[in-house]
Amino acid sequence: MKILLLITISLIGTKSIIAQNPSGFDAACEKYISGTVPLAYSKELRRAINSSNVIILDAREENEYVISHLPKAQFIGFSNFGSNLLSSYQKTDTIYIYCSIGYRSEKIGEKIQKMGFNNVFNLYGGIFSWVNLGYRIVDKNNEQTKDVHGYDKEWSKLLNEKRCYINLDD
Repeated sequence: MKILLLITISLIGTKSIIAQNPSGFDAACEKYISGTVPLAYSKELRRAINSSNVIILDAREENEYVISHLPKAQFIGFSNFGSNLLSSYQKTDTIYIYCSIGYRSEKIGEKIQKMGFNNVFNLYGGIFSWVNLGYRIVDKNNEQTKDVHGYDKEWSKLLNEKRCYINLDD
């Protein structure tokens, strides 16, 4: 039986990775992101998000995506990613791909590059960076939300004050 836990993370009076060590978020990202896919940053993507040739892909799992995702993001997943998911895109399209902090999206980004796409960017810090900057996210109904899937208890510490879901069975 799957158990889903909702917790509220607050930086006030806690020893959060971010609150006690502002570079802790970057340290976590840099530990897992190797740079094989060019990096883009949340502020850059926010400016480009409404461009007609920009595609935003979510490389997290479906249970993460349905809780929240970036506006205009399309679910492609990680575990079951297949090249057929990109058949409707042009090789010249600009693709931004993200996950929680950038590890899974980098791995999928490498596959997309091997398929011949040239303008592929990995969102540094993923959805965690996006929400920590206060940018809008939406749920499965495209309604604005503050809920974020924290991946697991440890990773959820990288989120600023948001309602965070984690699956205790993971």
